[in-house]
Amino acid sequence: MIDACRERGFTLIEILVTLVIVSIILSIAVMSLNLVSDDREIRTEVRRLMSLLEVAQDDAVLQGRDFGIEFLLGGYRFVEYDAYTGQWHDIFAADVLRTRKIPDEMEISLYLEDKRVLLDKNALGLGEEDQANSTAEIKNYAPHLLIFSSGDMTPFEVSIRRETDQLAVALKGDLFGNIEFIDDEDMQR
Repeated sequence: MIDACRERGFTLIEILVTLVIVSIILSIAVMSLNLVSDDREIRTEVRRLMSLLEVAQDDAVLQGRDFGIEFLLGGYRFVEYDAYTGQWHDIFAADVLRTRKIPDEMEISLYLEDKRVLLDKNALGLGEEDQANSTAEIKNYAPHLLIFSSGDMTPFEVSIRRETDQLAVALKGDLFGNIEFIDDEDMQR
């Protein structure tokens, strides 16, 4: 009679306990994958910026042109200096150096000469000639970072920080155009 009870299989409680344990393990695994992908997302944004800076440097040297970068709280845009007019202009027909936006939960911080620069939410419209005071602003406009045709650039530190968990990843560039990737553990600010 005892052998007949053992051959029936698992009890309902044993199956439920097993299902609870498996669901806990799966939820921990899914949460950890979610955190890793979020970390990857912010690092991807910074690596993209680094790659675009290197492309702009290469283009500046090869084409003998000066470029600039205007940083905003939620993105950045590349501009080009026109030596004939003495003004900065948006780069047209350049798919690579187009204006970029970062995800809404992230924010850009910029440091020039170890001083934080206050960034705007929106870029100045460089093509808005019809507004009376925008013409004066356009003539006085200068981007935050300059990339010269010699390959030199404005020394800077730019970080992208996620507001939810304060994770930050940064780039640091020197006068000679060397760019360094700085992860959250290395950052001082």
